[in-house]
Amino acid sequence: MTARELDAAGITDPRLRAAYTACRRLNARHGRTYFLATRLLPVDRRAAVHALYGFARRADDIVDDLGTDATTEERAAALDVLESQWRHAVQGGEVREPVVMAAADARARHHIPERHFTDFLASMRSDLTVERYPTYADLHAYMHGSAAVIGLQMVPVLGTVVPRAEAEPYAAALGRAFQLTNFLRDVGEDLDRGRVYLPLDLLAAYGVDPDLLMWSRMTGCRDPRITAALRAAAALTRGVYREAEPGIARLAPVSAPCVRTAFVLYRDILGAIERDGYAAVHRRAVVGRRRRAAVAARGLAAALAARTLPGGALTTPVVPALSRTDVRRTWARNGAELDRATGATETTSTTGTTSTTGTAGPAGGGER
Repeated sequence: MTARELDAAGITDPRLRAAYTACRRLNARHGRTYFLATRLLPVDRRAAVHALYGFARRADDIVDDLGTDATTEERAAALDVLESQWRHAVQGGEVREPVVMAAADARARHHIPERHFTDFLASMRSDLTVERYPTYADLHAYMHGSAAVIGLQMVPVLGTVVPRAEAEPYAAALGRAFQLTNFLRDVGEDLDRGRVYLPLDLLAAYGVDPDLLMWSRMTGCRDPRITAALRAAAALTRGVYREAEPGIARLAPVSAPCVRTAFVLYRDILGAIERDGYAAVHRRAVVGRRRRAAVAARGLAAALAARTLPGGALTTPVVPALSRTDVRRTWARNGAELDRATGATETTSTTGTTSTTGTAGPAGGGER
């Protein structure tokens, strides 16, 4: 965490500053699109976003990455400790876990309802035992806690130009869109963990079941039924993006470019999966660095323009399309940190270790 961000947010206690800084490091290391988009926020709002990410990331790591040999019982015990620390912190008690300290402080500063964290932890706990979702309705219920509530947590931090309740359904939908994108992109990695997040009824409609997916993963062989099912899953996800998109205009103008950037970059993952022939069972599709840089530069231009608007402005300024020269010039003036962030996602892996459960993007569940 930069001192400028902490000072702007009014965070003065040395222990809290260290806790927020630890969360920022987690975001920079794991939340690539998320960290990039967060850099577009006004400086005083970034610390809270990093804190919320850090807490979600810690829970996600317990569920998926707490040592390769950790048993379900050991993971459940670790989640119990985190949840106990969280309850103690929100009741005003002192804790030593940095991500809990920072997230509890952010919750209090921004008056984020505690139920959003309770629901999140409940979905994380379900990942310890639930490996299949028979219907989309079942998956939707899981995503309320793993993704939608992350968007709901973000709304008070981002600010709105409408009553908060009007913006919240769109934020929840964007959280689901981001996580559905994760499920599709990481279907092969989830199979390695014994999980299938794509609804079984959707798969069955195309003659696919978990055994066929695992056969394809293990042998490297393609099957047209799997391609058709993943194409349908992508179409479903695009529909959720359409549901969520009107909410961006309901956010504070200084925050909207951040969310718009995350929206575009995450939706672009669907295009990358399509261009890769829906081979997500075998490898992770990525958005290229040049595209990420162009989208981020346009977001940066919009963010800078929004900060010059009168306080009561209700719309995000329209920013004209940027040429390659414009991108370079904008980057040279303002984008050094963004440039470093965009360079972090060029490696494609068929056996990656990042999970697809709970961690969030700027307005919803998202990237690890």
